[in-house]
This record gives sequence, structure tokens and C-alpha cells, in this order.
Amino acid sequence: MRTATAAAQQRPYMFLSQTEAAFLDAAVSHLIPKDELGPGAKEAGVTSFIDQQLFGGYGTMARKYTQGPWPEGTPQQGYQSPLTPAAVYRAGIRDANNHCRKTYGKSFDALSRAQQDEVLKGLDGGKIELEQVRAQFFFNMLLANTVEGFFADPVYGGNRDKAGWKLVGFPGVAAVYTTFIEKHGVPYKAQPVSIADITQKLAQVDEHGHAIHVMLDDKAGV
Repeated sequence: MRTATAAAQQRPYMFLSQTEAAFLDAAVSHLIPKDELGPGAKEAGVTSFIDQQLFGGYGTMARKYTQGPWPEGTPQQGYQSPLTPAAVYRAGIRDANNHCRKTYGKSFDALSRAQQDEVLKGLDGGKIELEQVRAQFFFNMLLANTVEGFFADPVYGGNRDKAGWKLVGFPGVAAVYTTFIEKHGVPYKAQPVSIADITQKLAQVDEHGHAIHVMLDDKAGV
């Protein structure tokens, strides 16, 4: 089966500056590093995913109530900040880089891997003071968006070449499973299908538009 590649290619950044993109490339490569099992978050295009999200409705909180008040709240109460996610990233990256320059004499992306680990742990533990945003709040958002970008459909800019799906064996969009109903205890190993594979007619579909998976055990799917 051919696969869609247009959504997986590097796009120009719409929100991030080159400095911000360099920070994120370095940060996400620590949160989900590449290894013998496959690409990490950087290679899978997670920075592009975050860029698109910050440029769009998520970044501007277009569908959220944003009039306050802004008490500390509890985790169960959801997002409690006057800053939009786009503003959190802009301030968080700037302040984190300022901390790195004061502490190490370099921006985050230029630090050694051990130093970068130290900074990320400091943000995670709230031990680093950022000027405009709480360090732990910024780190938690970055971590959540990194995971989302690694596993979201590639149409959103991340999960390049379906790297995240292949890692966990996720088959992608809804498919036809009727021929597998009676196959109990058998691993479902299919070549993952994305939204672009369907819209660009690169995947087989049934009369309802559901994907017909090519099994990885089949010669055609290897």
C-alpha cells in the first residue's frame, strides 16, 4: 500500500521563531528520544505539530472561556491561567532560555545533553523560577503536547511516517474488522492507515469508506 507523505513533510513554521523551534527540537528529543525501536519525537515532527496547534484555535483558546477570574484551582478544574497556550510557550521558552544563559552561558539547544536533562528536571519539579509562567505549568503543557504530537494523526503535523502508531501497533483510522471477529487471541498487526491515506485514496476502503487494512503478516504488507 502506498502511503501519504505530503502531511509528513517539513512545513515552514507558522508560529514558532527559529529560536523557539530549536528549543522545542531539543526538548522533545529528551521527552521521547529515538532509540533502537524507532524515531523519537523530534524525528517524528512533534515540533511542527506544536507549531500548528499554537498557530490555531488551541494556541489562542478560541473555544475556551477566557474572562477569568483566575484562582489557582485544582487539577480537576482544568485550565486556570490568563495566558493562552501560545503565550505560555512564548514566555516559557524565552524565560527558560534566559535561565540557561545565566546558568550555563548558552541557550537550551546549545547545552550538553546532561545539562538539558538538568533543566527539564528543574522545570518538571518547579525548581526553576521563570519570570512570566510557572515552570511546572509550562513543562506539563510541553509534555502533554509532545505525547499528543507523537501519536496524533499525521495530518496534524506530527507522527511523521506514522512513527508513533508503528511503535505501539495502532492501526490508525476506523477500519473494517468483520473478518477478524472470530480470530480470538491473535495479535492484530496491520499497516496503519491515516486520514490522508483515505482522502488521497491511497488505502483500500469498503462501501462505507472504512479502511481495509493490509496485515503486516501478509507479503503485501511487509
